[in-house]
Amino acid sequence: MLSVSVPSIVAGLFACRHCWGDELLHVGEVFLTWSVGRWQSMNSYIRFNENTAMPDLLVNAHSRNVHVNGVQSEKFSSNVISTCKYSVLSFLPRFILEQFRRYNNIFFLIIALLQQIPDVSPTGRYTTALPFLIILSVSAIKEIFEDIKRRKSDQKVNNFHTQVLKNGAWQRTRWRRVNVGDIVRVENEQLFPADMTLLSSSEPHAMAYIETSNLDGETNLKIRQGLECTEQLVTLQSISAFKCTIECEQPNRHVNEFTGTLRIGDIERPLGINQILLRGARLKNTRWICGAVIYTGHDAKLLMNSRLAPLKRSNVDVLTNRRILFLFFILITLAVVSAVGAHFYEESLFDVAYYLGLSGLRTTNFFWNVLTFFILYNNLIPISLQVTLELVRFFQASYINCDEKMYDEASDTCAVARTSNLNEELGQVKFVMSDKTGTLTRNVMKFKRCSVGGVNYGNDETDEFDDNSLIKTIDSPSENSRWVKEFLRMMAVCHTVVPELDDEGTLRYQASSPDEGALVKGAAALGFVFHTRKPQLLVIDALGKEETYEVLNVLEFTSDRKRMGVLVRCPDNAIRLYVKGADSVIFERLRPKSLFEDETSRHLIEYASKGYRTLCFAMRLVQEDEYNNWAVEFQAASVAIDHREKKLAACAEKIEYDLMLIGASAIEDKLQQGVPETIRALMGADIHIWILTGDKRETAVNIAQASALCTSSTTQLVIDTNTYDETYSRLNAFVNKGQALNRSNVEFALIIDGSSLHYAMTGECRPLLGELALSCRAVVCCRMTPMQKADVVELVRSCGEHVVLAVGDGANDVAMIQAANVGVGISGEEGLQAASASDYAIAQFRFLQRLLLVHGAWNFDRSVKVILYSFYKNICLYLIELWFALYSAFSGQTVFERWTIGLFNVAFTAMPPIILGLFDRPVSDSMMIAYPALYLSLQKRAFSLPQFAFWIGMAVWHSILLYFFSYGFLYDDVVWRHGRAAGWLMLGNSCYTFVVTTVCLKALLECDSWTLVVVCSSLGSILLWIVFLVIYAAIWPYVPLGQEMCGLAYMMMSSYSFWLAFILIPFVALLTDFVFKVIRVSTVPTPREMACLYERERVTKTVSGELGDSSLRGEDRRLNGVFNEAVVYGSVTELNELGVSALPSRRHTEDPRHQIEPSSSAGRGQPSRCSYLRPFVENARLLENVESANVEGFRKESSEGHSIPSESSSRRGYAFSQEESGAVLQSEVIRSYDSTFAKPRGN
Repeated sequence: MLSVSVPSIVAGLFACRHCWGDELLHVGEVFLTWSVGRWQSMNSYIRFNENTAMPDLLVNAHSRNVHVNGVQSEKFSSNVISTCKYSVLSFLPRFILEQFRRYNNIFFLIIALLQQIPDVSPTGRYTTALPFLIILSVSAIKEIFEDIKRRKSDQKVNNFHTQVLKNGAWQRTRWRRVNVGDIVRVENEQLFPADMTLLSSSEPHAMAYIETSNLDGETNLKIRQGLECTEQLVTLQSISAFKCTIECEQPNRHVNEFTGTLRIGDIERPLGINQILLRGARLKNTRWICGAVIYTGHDAKLLMNSRLAPLKRSNVDVLTNRRILFLFFILITLAVVSAVGAHFYEESLFDVAYYLGLSGLRTTNFFWNVLTFFILYNNLIPISLQVTLELVRFFQASYINCDEKMYDEASDTCAVARTSNLNEELGQVKFVMSDKTGTLTRNVMKFKRCSVGGVNYGNDETDEFDDNSLIKTIDSPSENSRWVKEFLRMMAVCHTVVPELDDEGTLRYQASSPDEGALVKGAAALGFVFHTRKPQLLVIDALGKEETYEVLNVLEFTSDRKRMGVLVRCPDNAIRLYVKGADSVIFERLRPKSLFEDETSRHLIEYASKGYRTLCFAMRLVQEDEYNNWAVEFQAASVAIDHREKKLAACAEKIEYDLMLIGASAIEDKLQQGVPETIRALMGADIHIWILTGDKRETAVNIAQASALCTSSTTQLVIDTNTYDETYSRLNAFVNKGQALNRSNVEFALIIDGSSLHYAMTGECRPLLGELALSCRAVVCCRMTPMQKADVVELVRSCGEHVVLAVGDGANDVAMIQAANVGVGISGEEGLQAASASDYAIAQFRFLQRLLLVHGAWNFDRSVKVILYSFYKNICLYLIELWFALYSAFSGQTVFERWTIGLFNVAFTAMPPIILGLFDRPVSDSMMIAYPALYLSLQKRAFSLPQFAFWIGMAVWHSILLYFFSYGFLYDDVVWRHGRAAGWLMLGNSCYTFVVTTVCLKALLECDSWTLVVVCSSLGSILLWIVFLVIYAAIWPYVPLGQEMCGLAYMMMSSYSFWLAFILIPFVALLTDFVFKVIRVSTVPTPREMACLYERERVTKTVSGELGDSSLRGEDRRLNGVFNEAVVYGSVTELNELGVSALPSRRHTEDPRHQIEPSSSAGRGQPSRCSYLRPFVENARLLENVESANVEGFRKESSEGHSIPSESSSRRGYAFSQEESGAVLQSEVIRSYDSTFAKPRGN
């Protein structure tokens, strides 16, 4: 029965998803995971996705049949996508699951149920249930509100427009309305709305250029080519009349694999990955394409690589759960001890008060006493903690959304907190995993510098190449003029770029390699304009003179060759070989004693130090006979069946020799604004930055250097292995070497590619990789798939309790963003998929600095204070019940009125923690940005076990003072003039008043920045209780509540003892805290307290005019050294008074901000309160000098030939992006074009 029903259910759910989205999938997730898992052992029709525990694809006897431009015979997934956490049907179960992962919610549910047992609860039946329902309702409203924002973001993507063929015409249609089998027209620079098969395009032979940086991070363009039988579909009439059937594999997540068959009548043609256009890719350098939709929505390969939106929890929540668990055991202990006390009291009374008839309760009372005291003490765990945190987080998220300093004017985009549950995680980040393309870079290449004839041209200040000296050299009769002209001519000729005139007559270049596009544009700007390409010819305008070159052969670029070249017949009928590539391969092929080699090498090193992508240019004249003989061999190699690439490379080697060096180019891969500064700041906060990209190694390393993640002196440990054993051996060697490098204080970075990572993530290699990677200054992972990015994130998370943040802008970053503790999406040009799946969305990478160093640090500090303060105030009040039990024979009687107990958290002390969590500011935002080391200092001891124990100790101490002082003041009972005695509620309400006053004033004492709102919240809470007391004590018998309270307010207010106690008791309780804090801050201040004191002093001096600009800068540098010292060495002393300069952090000595000037008070004989630390600081400085000497020795040893095995030796910035082994070779591409012919419009 199961083998029949389960496939039906699965198929039914996937079919219904066409109409109902993922509603049924969310509801059926648990059932399917269990039932299909069992059924799978008997059948092979379903394969599960290991990441989501949901069906990866339906693998049955039938493949998918798509009727193009016709009616489908089966239902397919709609093109609607969703990144929401909840749906209408799944909200309740998922919300309950998330809420009851918190121990306090489980605890209060149990308490609410226990209170329903008759004659057990001393506090009534609903004093816990009602507040608990209110708290859950507030949390539900917040979750719904945040999910609505996610839904709106999804709708923005689903409502993008494209053109779909309907009723013989192109109709503008929303993406959500695109269906399987539709023919879609996509124009240049547009994203593909679904996975499609390429039918035709504006280019010859149905070719199309696509950019897949949104999928795999690669910056070079890829070529896709339609089948010969569909390439003629270039008019609306032919497209409208076209019908076919595509049989293809079921949806899967393999982005580089596809198998299918296209049938037109009796004609069958195979389909492969070279005919597939994936959702998320972008059409480039192609006016239009027509494609047939085969996979939509969550069936698209891009979405198949995503995961279900996870239910993330912050580390603070995890620690809070542990603290609650600890208090739970304390609560049980107190309940048992109190029950034992009640038992002894009963035993002692049984014989004396036999007339009370208590003997029958000897064996039955103990258990009920435990329950009674368990309920009585239950508020030791604050019931309002969760809702307080929810409200605080919600408004903290609003602060992020409204921060004008995180607003990007160019894109009109604000920061968006898509969830508020992880606000404090932003303040604990240890690792940042960043995508490269679109996140760190703009994916815009600019020709920036060049070295020609040993002369360096260009400058770094301008956006484009700008050097008048080169222009003058071209026009001069000097010898170098000939070299410059040849260099620019080579830039305009040696490439596979195709020119095109747009509708406005503007010349545009189609380049599969962004580097080649930048070089051709650079040559055009300097007077050598490439404007025409024909199958065998190309034409340039060289300084106003037209020159025609016959393209004889193209020597293809490959990663192994690291170069490309062309053989051309020049206007003077000479055959020239032009080659450009990496300096390492070009220099090996230069003629002996080649000119300008040393000068060019120095310039290459200079370019590389700035993070530029470099290429060397060389040429030679080829004799006619030599070329003819070589061409025959090259032709034979180009048609070889076996090992064609190797034979072509070997043939190219035979002609690429005795080259003459012309020069070198430097191309800037434009970084996003503020990237180097942001990375330096984050590293200053001791945050490790990793780059995870699908791009090539050389490109990734160049960006790492340009963005200040690595320097030219950083040792690179490269792992580019092809077997498991080789990977293990390399990792083992590098772990040992890394330990030696760390001891020698030598900075090193790990470079690893995707194929090596496949082995490194398995077996015994995995722990070695984790150990090595965590010890590096930086890690660059290249050639990675989306799932590998997520695997790396999970590796780091599993290697310790590290908070990992992932940031990216493309759909290929979604899995990584979802796997990280905190996911940040860049709302960039690559669509909104990453931003929609993220926890926080920002417009630029540079805003990450403020998000972490300001909002993250503030939110973490505030949230921790809210939690600790909530524990403190509850223990302070409800522990008084224990002290009262000592005087009430452990009878279970409460000293407080029952409704005042319930309102303590939700009314009278509700505002101070909320205001503390919203308005307290440990350090100003300008200080946090200027001194990143404060970020780390705010984490230390913030929520540690000693800090928690300290707050608990304060609460116990205050409860003792408050109860016993109150008891002492009100010990002598008084009979008022109406004949009534005060009774136990006089003591209870007086003590309650003193507790409210003390805990509200305690909030002011713990607040770092007093504002009017902070003060009013504390004083207003005290006033609220007094007003409530007056009203509540007067409403009976008009309202049937609080009979015991009737007239009690009058008795309290008219008692001189009460008012004297009201002044003295809170003062005495807080005096101990105040004295302790003054002594600690005066002797061993934390870096945060030092910053606060410095900031106040600086403001005072600035206002009074005592501190000028130069003094301010000196003070800034001096203070930053203090903070670095405090963080690195764990010192929290006033190092700025030592009379010696503080030690800078060795990791960041390149940043001028970290160069510390000596204190102005040094050597003046001024006494120091911390002079006892001077020997330790001097020893530390001596140690630093010794280590510096070790570093120099190590580097000298390396330069003498003892360098690290397998480390990267390239320091000259080579990088070149171009597709290899694509659908069409570049040599075939350029022979397919004739730029003098007009291209079809396709309509």
